[in-house]
Amino acid sequence: MTTLTHRTYETETTSRTESRRKGNQADGMAVASFVLGLVGLLVMNVILGPLSLTLGALALFRGTDRRGRALLGMTLGLADLVVLAALVTADGTISWNFPT
Repeated sequence: MTTLTHRTYETETTSRTESRRKGNQADGMAVASFVLGLVGLLVMNVILGPLSLTLGALALFRGTDRRGRALLGMTLGLADLVVLAALVTADGTISWNFPT
């Protein structure tokens, strides 16, 4: 009887540890999504925008506690792509060229 109780406790502890680890990873993804989206407004829109969108979506899918940060990261990733589209339309290239 003691062995069964011990195994049940081990299983519960293991599942809580795995759940906490997934939650921490999801929180990290939400923060990374926000930071990459913010940086992507200034440089490397074509890479950081989609990456921010992907990380934000994964964080939401995995059940992050930082839901707002993940949504904001996804919004910034979308804004990165809008800025990129505006620059491509205005300049015709995917680079930051300023007329002199």
